[in-house]
Amino acid sequence: MTRKVALMIMALMLPMLASAQKQFTLEDLNFGGTNYRNMIPQYRTIAWWGDTPVRLSADTVWTINPKTGAEKFLFTRAALPTDGNLSALSWAEFPYAGKPIVKLSDGDYLVLIDFKARKTLFKMKNDAAVSEWHPVSRNLAYIEGDNLWVARAEVNMAPPSSVTTPAQRQEFDDHMRVQRLTTDGSRDIVYGQAVHRNEFGIEGGLFWNPQGTRLAFYRMDQSMVADYPLVNVPELDDTTRVEATPAPEKYPMAGRTSHLVTVGVYDFATDRTMYLDAGDPTDRYFTNIAWSPDGNTIYMQELNRDQNDCRLVSYDAVTGKRLKELYRETHPKYVEPQHPIVFLPWDATKFLMYSERDGYNHLYLFDVQGNMLKQVTSGSWVVMDLLGFDAKAHTAIIASNEANPIGRNLYSVNIDTGKRTRVDEGGRGWHDGSLNPSGTMLVDVYQEPDVPRNIAFADTRTGKTTRYFTAPDPWQGYTVPTYECGTLTAADGTTPLYYRMVKPADFDPAKKYPTVVYVYGGPHAHNVDAGWHYRSRSWETYMAQRGYILFILDNRGSENRGRDFEQATFRQLGQVEMADQMQGVKYLQSLPYVDTTRLGVHGWSFGGFMTISLMTNYPDVFKVGVAGGPVIDWKWYEVMYGERYMDTPQTNPEGYELTSLIPKAKDLKGRLQIIIGLNDPTVVPQHAYSFLKACIAAGTQPDFYVYPGQGHNMRGHQSVHLHERITRYFDDYLK
Repeated sequence: MTRKVALMIMALMLPMLASAQKQFTLEDLNFGGTNYRNMIPQYRTIAWWGDTPVRLSADTVWTINPKTGAEKFLFTRAALPTDGNLSALSWAEFPYAGKPIVKLSDGDYLVLIDFKARKTLFKMKNDAAVSEWHPVSRNLAYIEGDNLWVARAEVNMAPPSSVTTPAQRQEFDDHMRVQRLTTDGSRDIVYGQAVHRNEFGIEGGLFWNPQGTRLAFYRMDQSMVADYPLVNVPELDDTTRVEATPAPEKYPMAGRTSHLVTVGVYDFATDRTMYLDAGDPTDRYFTNIAWSPDGNTIYMQELNRDQNDCRLVSYDAVTGKRLKELYRETHPKYVEPQHPIVFLPWDATKFLMYSERDGYNHLYLFDVQGNMLKQVTSGSWVVMDLLGFDAKAHTAIIASNEANPIGRNLYSVNIDTGKRTRVDEGGRGWHDGSLNPSGTMLVDVYQEPDVPRNIAFADTRTGKTTRYFTAPDPWQGYTVPTYECGTLTAADGTTPLYYRMVKPADFDPAKKYPTVVYVYGGPHAHNVDAGWHYRSRSWETYMAQRGYILFILDNRGSENRGRDFEQATFRQLGQVEMADQMQGVKYLQSLPYVDTTRLGVHGWSFGGFMTISLMTNYPDVFKVGVAGGPVIDWKWYEVMYGERYMDTPQTNPEGYELTSLIPKAKDLKGRLQIIIGLNDPTVVPQHAYSFLKACIAAGTQPDFYVYPGQGHNMRGHQSVHLHERITRYFDDYLK
């Protein structure tokens, strides 16, 4: 066969090969889809049993040799004793190094099982939605009926294997010294849960000391906070008529009265509860609660409502008395504590603290008197996480973006010398680590732009890695778009910004394509990183398959680029962000294959705010937009987030006026669809409704869609419906 004939045959076969490739559906790509689980990179769940790694599946556990990756069978769920509702082993925990004990749930009970003897060792009722159990004392704290309860673990409990009848079960439950600590819990008085609307790194409200003998907890009085009138629409029912019911949400809007928070401490030894003597909690935030290693002192970061003055304060855990202000940090814009202090495991008199005091998030070493001993990490990059310590080597294991502004790598940092050594596998990508208790070995789970997922074990002292798992490409056999990443310069003329572009698989540079800008743009988030496909959202793949180009840019104000990069938007949210996004548009306009008469924009939440901002400030640029859950006016957003970035409407009226989209309703020209959840407790419906009223008054014509019963994001299969709706809107008016 001649070369010419062979080339002709290949040319004829290419369309056939292309047609043989499968096409994606939203059922494949969306997290609520029926085939989504088969389309994401495979994963292996790994937990630590002391320093031994174990692989968990729903029904089986294996130990892993971290030096070779070899697995050895340990036990199955079928072999364990149960009352008939034992949780999947994927959720197993191994709280005691060297002991064959696994922690699981069995119906409404927390159980500790000896998996070698196949015997239940400990059983405690734990059916509350909010609870914290301590492995040392085995005491339990939980919220039931809006109040805080504790259950004290008794040493000489009746063996659970003898508990077979209801009467025996009741007798067994009576062995648990259950005690209600509070009596006034309600919608107005909230105990043991996240406060300050989950800002400042707050994820919960129950904090055990290291011994499990004292419990710190939040008490939030929100009786003075106005109710926002959300409504529950009942499920469809053809047999009875059920009316909608009120579902009010305590929602403190910017510049309005906020809630009051105090911190209580319950002592098991004295059976006494007291509250920290922190003074008047009015217009103050209490966050990042930490305990001293001996369990006798509480440390708390206290932030003024203006969020520009933060103080680290210690308290006596017995008396509640204020002991000392150890550190104070102020800034003309804002200070944002996100992490509690962490004590060195080899020196109980010293701790590490996160701070952006030099412009980037780094670790600093302090003693308990409040003396700053040294800055442990430094540079034009940020520490993203502190994974733990190797006490013998005096090192901390951290995650940072030192090697790549859009990457995440794992390092061992010597506290004594400051020397950093990278300890992950691979020089690029996005690495997440799980450290063993001794700090000598970590599990490195990572992606790279062309790597779906790899898992390796890394020796934190030598840096030697062993590949354990390589995930196959779950999109093999499908027609996959191309994913590109690059940089352009921000509107300030100097700052580099990272973007992602997704092009159709059959991209032809001689053609012109409708292009959609996907935007978020707000703080504490980013869209572009060195993960698989540069972290492209699956909807982008779906749209590229339908013949669109997708463009995503992380403007100033987004995360992981330092304090000044994020604070550039202070008091004027949306303005710097729009200027940077328009730099991206200028880049798109320079590309011959982008049809600049068919530019669209889409975003959710802050991205919804950005979508409408771009549509109304640049009405001749964007033809179509879809704004999900959009903020319309920051005076209707919550106190903590809103006042951090905008101050109050009373102190920054010019900023609130500049950023409000209500006056911009008259400038809408293109097709705009607004989508919200009817029960959104984050960006309350008043935002969208007010913009619609302004559009009616101005004679402009947005489209509107609402999901009854849904919050800020659509859950389950409704997300498939949502993204089909978004896609159809662009198909109808942009394509």
